[in-house]
Order: sequence, then structure tokens, then C-alpha cells
Amino acid sequence: MTAEDFTQHDIVTNLIKQLKKNGVHRKIFSDVLDDEGNQYVDLVQEGGGVLGIALIGYVHVLEQMGIRFLGYAGTSVGAINTIYMASLGDRTKLKTDKMIELIANKNFIDFIDGDENAREFALAISENEGDIHWSKLIWRGVKAFSKLWEEWGLNPGTHFYYWFTEALGKEGIYTSAHLEKAVKDLPKSLHMRQGVNHTIEGVKATISIIATDITTESKVIFPAMRPLYWKNSHLINPTNFVRASMSIPFFFTPFKVTDVPNGKKAQENWKNTVGYRGNIPNDVFFVDGGIISNFPADVFHKSHVPRLPSFGIKLGTERHQPNKITNPFIFTQSIVESMRQIADYNFILRNPDYRQLITWIDIGNHNWIDFTLSDDDKLDLFVRGAKAAAYFLKTFDWQKYKDTRAAQNPSTIYPPKDDFEIPS
Repeated sequence: MTAEDFTQHDIVTNLIKQLKKNGVHRKIFSDVLDDEGNQYVDLVQEGGGVLGIALIGYVHVLEQMGIRFLGYAGTSVGAINTIYMASLGDRTKLKTDKMIELIANKNFIDFIDGDENAREFALAISENEGDIHWSKLIWRGVKAFSKLWEEWGLNPGTHFYYWFTEALGKEGIYTSAHLEKAVKDLPKSLHMRQGVNHTIEGVKATISIIATDITTESKVIFPAMRPLYWKNSHLINPTNFVRASMSIPFFFTPFKVTDVPNGKKAQENWKNTVGYRGNIPNDVFFVDGGIISNFPADVFHKSHVPRLPSFGIKLGTERHQPNKITNPFIFTQSIVESMRQIADYNFILRNPDYRQLITWIDIGNHNWIDFTLSDDDKLDLFVRGAKAAAYFLKTFDWQKYKDTRAAQNPSTIYPPKDDFEIPS
């Protein structure tokens, strides 16, 4: 499939035409602009396995409406999209076509790279659509058990690692230093909207990838916290951050970092950064960042009225009905979903203003671990993301959002600087 199969889909092109006909491309979405008239927002992409194709559909529609991205945050597949978008350089240029070529055109079955028994069991899980063939699942599970016992996961994730490393290399991103340089490279013409009582001073770009360190029980934000885990961490391949973030427990082997830096300074860094006060382990295991923060909107949320919004994309609708827990498989699935979502639901509950910035994409009956997605399934997910973005852009009111935040914090309308630094 080509990028045009997605972007020139009849539904998508009609959505774009209707939005432009209604003048949505001329709406105000942010107070940060460039000389080409592009408006800048921060972007938070939720984790959700293969459903990440819907995130690309969302991004496509925003780009067509003249919206570009300053800061990026994501977990799991949201982390894949996040780092790849950041690696593509010039923020004024469109990213969607390359994202489609890399991600939507990928045969996801390649990521199931365990041995034959592990592969069959993983496929049996991912192909489940509600009607569970228990005898087949149990038999394959028994045969795959030794793999789980020995390696703590069905698939080593090696194929993903080399595939994504190659993709970043094509964009000149080989180290964390390369990635962070690309992130910080802002358009020279970046400026504030005329009539806004503030300057562009202090506006900077950031990137945040969420992973779960189960050895010290820490929520980790890469690349900011990379010095905790690696010596000469600026030379680390950024694929490590994504591999840590997308390590679905038992589906993929946990991501392991060895020879963790130690010493007095390292202990202070651990205490100050993640609050860990014990002995620094030599080895650290990571699993999917979605276990503790599948939708890391909090990394951008500040106590003042922002100069640009932080648009967030969630994969799935809000909780409008209870889970029907009728068998052990659904029971386990519900436990995992609760772990992935509760912290982020609580953030939104504590910060109800953020609801104005969120798009919920209805992903239909698609399964987030269905690595057997057909081309039609991929197109459907892309279109669903595009539809959700179109509705969001028609209804979003930037001034209303700023008024909401000003009412909450009347004495701190604007900051002198943004408050997130990536350490060297």
C-alpha cells in the first residue's frame, strides 16, 4: 500500500474538503505561529498496540489544517510515533506520508518473533475477537510455557529493535544526542500571535517517552532520565527508549539495562529524579509504560495559562458501560486495561479542563494486540482517526480553553519560561 491509499481515501479527502469549506483551517488553535501561518501545539499520543494507525489518521487531518507540533509525548505505540515524528526534522513540513510508509505499511506479524510455539500462542491471543477457542489456546499456552518461564516473554522484540533503528538511521538519528538536537531545532520564524500579551521567550520543544522500571518501581521519562541508566547516555540509541516503553508484559520479553551507573552522584540523581533511596541495582528491567501511564498528558500540563495547547489522542471511547467479566480471559484483560488506564483517568479527573483538549477515537472492534491486521483494517483505523480529528477541530475553542485556565489561576496567566529541561 502507498501513503495515497490512506490520505486519498474518499472519506478522508471529503473530510478535508468539508473542514476547509467551513473555514476550520482559519480557526485559532494556538498563540504560537511561524511565518508560514502554521499553528503549533504539543501532542500526546496514547499507547494502544496496532491501533496506533488511528493516531496517524488524526495527525494527518491536523496537518492539513495547518497545525504543527512542538512538544511530543507518548507511550508504547504512541512512543513509536512520537520519536519517529521528532526524528523527521523540519517542523514546518508534513509528517504523515512518512509515518504511513513506516508504520501503517508494516506487516505487524513480523514483530511476533518468538519461536514456533510462542508465535502460535501469541497469534492465538491476538486473533481472539471474543469467541475464544479455549482448547487451542490452552494447548498452545502449555507448549509456550517454557519460553515464558525462561525468558519472561513470548517474543524477544529483536525484529522491532532493528527495524526501528534502521528507520531512525535513515533520518540521521543514531544517538540520543541526535534525537534531542532534532527536537530542539525550532523554526526561526516562531513567534506569538499578534495581540497576545506575551513573548516567545522560553518556548521550547520537549519529548517524553514513558516506560515502567519494575526493578525500582519507578515511572521513567526518556530521554530526560537516561543518565540514570546508562553511562555516556547521550550516545545511546533512542530505540532503547521505545523498546522499554512498548514491552507488553509476557507478550514481549522485558527490556533489560545492565551495568547501571553507580556511586554517590548517581544515588543523589536517583533520589532527586524518581525518589528511589535504596541501593542502585546493577540490572534494571522495564515493561510497557502503559502499565503506569498510557496517556502521559501530565508532562505538559502546567499551573498557568499555556501559550499553546497540548492536544491529546486517546484510543477508544470513554467508560460508558461496565466490563462484562464472564471468563478468565476477559478477567485478565480487564485487570490489564485497568492498570493501563486508571492513573490517566485520575489525572483527567483532577484536571477536568484537559477534557477540552482530548480526542477519543472510536476504534470499533479492533483489538490492540491483533498483529494480523489486514490492509482494510489499517485503512479503517486511519479513517477513524481522521474522523475523530475533524470533529475535534470543528468543536475546539482555544479562547474558551484559555478562559477556563485563567479562571482557575487568575494570578498566573503566563510564565516567564516553560519549565521542562532535558539534561545533557
